[in-house]
Amino acid sequence: MYIQEPMAQTLRDRLLRLQNKKVTPPSPQEKNRAPGPPRPFQVPLWVSAGHLTVSRTFILKPHLAFPAVFPPALTMVIPGLTLPAPEDLLFFDLETTGLSGGAGTIAFLAAFGRLVPAAGAGDSAVLELHVTQYLLLDYPGENDFLEALLGEFDKERRLVVTYNGKSFDSQILKTRCLMNGMRPPEYLHADLLHPARRLWKRLLADCSQGTIETEILGIDRRGDTPGALAPEIWFSFLKDGDTGRLMDICAHNRKDILGLAAIFALMSQIASDPCGMLKTYRYDVEMLALRWRDLVRKEQSVCETCEAGGNAALGQKLLRFAARKKNCPQAAFAYALDLLRGGGYTEGRKRLLAIVSAGYPDDLRAASLRALAIDSEWRIGDLTEALALVKRGLELLPAENIRRAEFERREERLKRKVLRMEL
Repeated sequence: MYIQEPMAQTLRDRLLRLQNKKVTPPSPQEKNRAPGPPRPFQVPLWVSAGHLTVSRTFILKPHLAFPAVFPPALTMVIPGLTLPAPEDLLFFDLETTGLSGGAGTIAFLAAFGRLVPAAGAGDSAVLELHVTQYLLLDYPGENDFLEALLGEFDKERRLVVTYNGKSFDSQILKTRCLMNGMRPPEYLHADLLHPARRLWKRLLADCSQGTIETEILGIDRRGDTPGALAPEIWFSFLKDGDTGRLMDICAHNRKDILGLAAIFALMSQIASDPCGMLKTYRYDVEMLALRWRDLVRKEQSVCETCEAGGNAALGQKLLRFAARKKNCPQAAFAYALDLLRGGGYTEGRKRLLAIVSAGYPDDLRAASLRALAIDSEWRIGDLTEALALVKRGLELLPAENIRRAEFERREERLKRKVLRMEL
């Protein structure tokens, strides 16, 4: 069958577009291709979604279960997140004709995933992933292709979830909309790339979505067509009409949505039980604990009652958990400082002294000595001990270290105070 609208409808739409919108110049590939009638697109279950645009919806089982309600601490794992209901998520991924994102790059395949209660399950917490794909069959259909995509964003309270989408997918979509005289969509956006880097950058060779899926989630994507081949596959389809490899890249696109949903679900589970999740999945507990601590401190600086939400208590538990691990020296230092600031002076000093005695980097040992010196000077009032601690810190810092000047100023000031006390 030919997936295209009746000629009268198509001609009318084209005339309207010529009157009201800018016409995108044909690409070099389109110019060099021999003219001819549209090829038949004979793939079962794909239906017309506009001129030279087809779509299909798949019902898939998520790799990880989603909760009925996301934990409040999810905003600690994905900073800046507007906490949604699971049904408000819209997972989004594009396949394009290039990886550079320039003006000549167009999107030819898009997937949108939504969480929907399973039919007949009798439990609203059982969610399926409904994935709708849109496929562009040729350059002249781009306008209708984009209109179909824009319709997916035209939903209230949708939170669009991507992986590196802020830098790539959303920019491609925006560029193509502008070049076709359309208004780009506006939406709440949660991109998982940077949260993923905080959780896994120090554990993996890279933080690509595929690496996280295979190395952390254990998802088997062997035999999957690499996304890097998408441009070549689409151009081959335009040339010879072969849909076999084109369907392979469509399958890859759906798997990306499944993997994206799985990463979001894992982040939700980590937020719910950050210490317990380490029994099942690897992640950088120190990096998360430190980031969590920073976010809570920022919240409390503008809202005295934020701690009532539970994020502070859970974050402190996570920091204490990380501080006990030998490979988390920064967490150990941060937890010791928090003990001192919170009145746990004996335990805080004990932990700082343990850092000084351990085989940790000299910068961290010096910072611990500085914290001990400050406590000795201002809380305990032992200037001699404070001066001795500062001198030990100076021994750890080379001449080119930027912190050395601060230690030297502190040493001179303490020397003067000790001298005045002796007189």
